[in-house]
Amino acid sequence: MDKNFNLEIISPESILLSEKVNSVVIPSFEGEMTILADHIPLITFLRPGITKVEGSKQSQFFVEEGTVEFSNNTLIILSSTITSLESIKNQNISKIIEESKSQLTQDNLSDKAKYIVSHKIDTLLKINQ
Repeated sequence: MDKNFNLEIISPESILLSEKVNSVVIPSFEGEMTILADHIPLITFLRPGITKVEGSKQSQFFVEEGTVEFSNNTLIILSSTITSLESIKNQNISKIIEESKSQLTQDNLSDKAKYIVSHKIDTLLKINQ
């Protein structure tokens, strides 16, 4: 029997998701991380990527940045840039990719910013296939 835990995905505008889930895969700076029930307490930052939620149904979200906290079998994802994958597919992804590529050509871009923009481009290219 699968153990569930509480998940809340919160943006400044609303609570995007609040339910019991089996697992969540997040794109953190440490790498892709799978969170299951009874995971050790955790606080980390998100990098651009796809957050995969497996609960009563499977959901996926595109995220550019945010923070994650897990404790007492509750996972909270806070992000101002999280969007359901279905919603992002309805946008002009090619335009977002081109805008991001133009950011990479800026001379004053830090290595960290280049890393983040590169992950954003890679993720959007995967979504756009």
